Amino acid sequence: MDTNYLETFIKTLDCASISDAARYLGITPGAVSARIRGLEQELGQPLIRRSGHTVRPTEHGLLICDKARQMIQDSRDMTAMVKSGNVLGELRLGSFFSGLTTHLPRLLEKTYEHHPDVSIFVSYAPSVELCQQVHSGTLDIALAIEPQFAIYKNCSWLKIQDEPLTLIVPPKYATTKSTAHAHDLLRASPFIRYARSSYSGQLVDRYLKDHRIVPNQRLEIDSLLTIASLVARGVGVALVPDSFSLESLGKSIQKVPLPGRTQIRKIGMIWSNQSPRGTISKSIAMYARNLFS
Repeated sequence: MDTNYLETFIKTLDCASISDAARYLGITPGAVSARIRGLEQELGQPLIRRSGHTVRPTEHGLLICDKARQMIQDSRDMTAMVKSGNVLGELRLGSFFSGLTTHLPRLLEKTYEHHPDVSIFVSYAPSVELCQQVHSGTLDIALAIEPQFAIYKNCSWLKIQDEPLTLIVPPKYATTKSTAHAHDLLRASPFIRYARSSYSGQLVDRYLKDHRIVPNQRLEIDSLLTIASLVARGVGVALVPDSFSLESLGKSIQKVPLPGRTQIRKIGMIWSNQSPRGTISKSIAMYARNLFS
């Protein structure tokens, strides 16, 4: 059985969409459909059902879902063992989206300084999903925003960074650094809102409500790096977690301090205590704390 077909089937279920799975896998929707049909023909049963643009598993699809995930991982582990001689197989590491280009490169660099032969598979998802995947064993470890629920008992959590909210503006807006000026800017300037569907966006929304600020909203989007880039282009101002990723924009944006204490986004590492790669996962979490604390 071709594990590429299994991976396509699983990714389609995870995305609940053939077109979204195709974008993730870098193939056409037709190729996704063809792979799933091939798998259905091999097994002799329908595995997915379509409802408009949404895809759901059939009863037979649900039956093989967990086994398919395990077969995919077993295949990756065997490949990693043969190539590296490491009996632990492939380490599965997840990251929230903006962490892919900010935290993750430095963390991987440090990891390979200490573990040059380790094979790592990286995936990304919203932080809540990452925590669930570590809990279920789909991932060994993940870089995530601290969840609002209690950490699962089979997992460990290590905070690596606090990110208080800050106001970012184009340089032409930052005529003074007074905190009163920050609230004036939030009320009067075109505002780029961190999407309220995200945890970070909820922190922003809470700050605005606590200070009775109704911004002149221009745009709402769930991407810190995109928001910062739009601010740098003069599209508006934004309230965001003060991530060191903002430093990459240099002088194209300015930070304006907010009065008093603000809401804080906490970044950390979550890993499974039951994974056979638990020891190296804990080591990676410690590297992250030393790098970003």
